[in-house]
Amino acid sequence: MSRVAVITGGAGGIGRAIALRLAQDGVDIAIVDRSAECDELCALLRGLGVRAGAYQCDVSDFEQAGAVCGQIVADFGGVDILINNAGITKDNLLLRMSEADFDLVVDVNLKGVFNFTKHLSKALMRSPAGRIINISSVSGLMGNAGQVNYSASKAGIIGLTKTVARELAPRGVTCNAIAPGFIETEMTRDLPGSVKAAVLSAIPLKRMGNPGEVAGLAAFLASEQAAYITGEVIRIDGGMAM
Repeated sequence: MSRVAVITGGAGGIGRAIALRLAQDGVDIAIVDRSAECDELCALLRGLGVRAGAYQCDVSDFEQAGAVCGQIVADFGGVDILINNAGITKDNLLLRMSEADFDLVVDVNLKGVFNFTKHLSKALMRSPAGRIINISSVSGLMGNAGQVNYSASKAGIIGLTKTVARELAPRGVTCNAIAPGFIETEMTRDLPGSVKAAVLSAIPLKRMGNPGEVAGLAAFLASEQAAYITGEVIRIDGGMAM
């Protein structure tokens, strides 16, 4: 029977790339996104020979997340892989940041990971090879001016990852985090030229990464080859945070 992956924030950017990469490995895909416009992606996934479904959800809403997780388990018969990828930014300097913007980013980026991990933990423990992969960021490792909310949420994901790894290891579930640097997505595409130049100067490889490179790492962590890796935070940042 095919494995089943749940990917939050799966409609675009890194989430979309991970969905397509896992589908190439024969993994059935449940896309969770705040957008309802996932028909084109689901059609592509089905064209690769896997089952695919889309579920609209605000990942920060505990009850809504629980209902969606229950529906996915019912529709697919179980879950083997959870990719917690949903995330947003509301950048500003600390002195100018509103409480609402701080709370929103932490709720989506960090509480969203808790919500889906909590609601799907039993299904993952029933899997013969449960995998949880959380998308953190180098901002959670080294901080980034103007991103106190984002950096705090991504650092929180790292602590959550290590704790979940310890708690679920006896049931054969691994939990790891990926910490991307600057990846070419909608989130980075609109950066001013001067900001992009400063970013590139700080990256030893002198380029941004692409979503497919993050997806390749996620596919490895979801595979049998990574069965003895848990509690790790793996940077994919061109050497930026080394």
